[in-house]
Amino acid sequence: MARSLQRSKAPEVLLSKKIVSQMSQIKQGAILSYFNLGLNVLIGLVYTPWMISSIGKADYGLYTLAMSIIGLLAFDFGLGNATTKFICEYLAHDRQDKVNALLGLVFKLYLALDALIFLVFMGVYIFLPDIYEGLTVSEMGAFKVVFIIAACYCILSFPFIPLNGILTGYEKFVQLKSCDLFQRIFIVITMAICLIYGYGLYALVIVNSAAGIITIALKLLVIKSKTPLKVNIRFWDNAELKRIFGFVIWVTVIALSQRMIFNIAPSILGIFADSAQIAVLGVAITIEGYTYLFANAISGMFLPRVSKMVAGKDVSAVQKLMVRVGRLQLFICGFIFIWFAVFGREFINLWVGPGYSAVYLCTLLFLIPIVIQLPQEIGITYIIAANKVRTQSYIYIGMAAINLVLAIPLSKFYGVTGLAVAIFTAFSYRTIALDLMFHKRMGLNMIVFFRDTFGRLLLPFALTTIIMILSNLIPVESWFGLILKSIVATVIFSIVLMTFGANKEEKTLIKSIIFRR
Repeated sequence: MARSLQRSKAPEVLLSKKIVSQMSQIKQGAILSYFNLGLNVLIGLVYTPWMISSIGKADYGLYTLAMSIIGLLAFDFGLGNATTKFICEYLAHDRQDKVNALLGLVFKLYLALDALIFLVFMGVYIFLPDIYEGLTVSEMGAFKVVFIIAACYCILSFPFIPLNGILTGYEKFVQLKSCDLFQRIFIVITMAICLIYGYGLYALVIVNSAAGIITIALKLLVIKSKTPLKVNIRFWDNAELKRIFGFVIWVTVIALSQRMIFNIAPSILGIFADSAQIAVLGVAITIEGYTYLFANAISGMFLPRVSKMVAGKDVSAVQKLMVRVGRLQLFICGFIFIWFAVFGREFINLWVGPGYSAVYLCTLLFLIPIVIQLPQEIGITYIIAANKVRTQSYIYIGMAAINLVLAIPLSKFYGVTGLAVAIFTAFSYRTIALDLMFHKRMGLNMIVFFRDTFGRLLLPFALTTIIMILSNLIPVESWFGLILKSIVATVIFSIVLMTFGANKEEKTLIKSIIFRR
C-alpha cells in the first residue's frame, strides 16, 4: 500500500520539480533581461552622444538609415514565432522526434529565403541614389559602404534566426539572455576602442556584425550541450509544411506591417528631409526602444506557459496572468513615461545637445500609445498560442496603412515632427483595435483588466507626477541635478507604489528581487 502510494505521488513530485525549474528559469531570465537592459541604458547615456560627437551627426544619420533598411528587408517571415509555438506544442506531448523534424524543415526554408534576400539587397543597392535623393554625393558614397557591410552580415546570420525560438521553446531563458548580455558587452567594449583610436563609421558597423556572428556560435554551443535537439535535415513533409505556412503567412504579414513603422520611417525622411532630421528620429527611436524593451523583457518567456493554458482551455488563467504581468510592466513603462514627460527636455539637452529639441515631442508621441499597449503583451502571446494571428494581421495591416498614408504628406511638410504624428495615430489605432479583439473574440474581459491595472495604479502615478513637477521647478540644469532629482523621484515612487499600489504578491516579489543575493 505504501509503495503504491509512493508510486502515485512520484509523477506529482516530478511535475512539481519541473514547474519549480520552469519558474526559476523565468525569474532568473527576467533578472538577466533587466540587468542587460539597465546596462544598455547606462551605456547608451554615455555611448550615444560620444558616438555622435566622434563620427558626426551626418554619419550617425547614415548609420541609423542603414540599420533601418537592413531591419526592413531582413526579417524572419514569422518563422521564429512559428518555431517557438510548434516546439512548445510538440514538447507538451513529449514528441522530440517531431521537434527534430520541424527544425530540419525550418532551416531549409530559411536557406531558401536567404537566397531571396540576397537578390533583394542587390536590387536595393543598385537603386540607392534614386531612392535617397536627399543625401549628398559624399554621404551616398559612405552609405553604400555601410549598406554592403550590414547586408553581408544579414545574409550570413539570417539562417540562424530560429536559434532564439529554439532556446525559448526549450525554456533556456538564462542561457539565451546570457548570450544577449555577452553580445552587448562585446559591442560596447570594441566600439569604445574603435572610437578612442579614431576609427569611423565603417568600424562601428563591422563591430556589430562580428558581435552577432560570435553570439550565434555561442547559441549553437548552448543548444548542442543543453538540449536533446538533433535536427533532421533530411525531413520533408508537405502536410507539415502546409501547417507551418498556415501560421507563418499571417505572422509574416504582421512582421511586415510592423516594419512599416520604425524601419521605414528613416527612409521616408531620407526622401523628404536631410540626414540631420534622420539623426533626430534615430535618437527618439532609441529612447522609445529602451522603454519598450524594459517593459516587454519578460513577455516572450510566457509563451510555453500560455500554450499550456490554451491546451487546457483555461481562459480565466490567461486573464489572471495578463493582469499580473501587465501590472509589473506598467510599473516600469508608466514610471519611465512620467519621468520623461517631466525631465525629458533637460535630459535630451544634457545627453545629445541643444540641436535635438524636436526629440522631446517625437518621443512623447511614440511613448503614449506603447504605455497603454505594453501591459497587454500577454494578450499578444495568447493570440499566438491560440493561433488567432490571422485576425491580428488585419489589425496590423490597418496600422501600417494609416502610417504610410499619413507619414508621406506629413513628413514632406512638417519633417520629423509630422512623421511622429503619423506613427502616433497608427499606434493608437492598433491599441484600440487589439483591445476590441481581446474583449470580443478572445474572451478576455478588458474592462476588468484596465480596472485592475491602470485604474488601481492611477493614484501612485498621479502622486509621483506631482512630486516630479514640483522638484523640476528647481533650476538645476546639470547631470548631477538631473540624477539627484531622478533618484528622489524613484525613491518616492517606490514608497508610494509599495504603500498604495502594489498588492501583497507584488510586494513579496519586489522584495525578493531587491534582497536576492
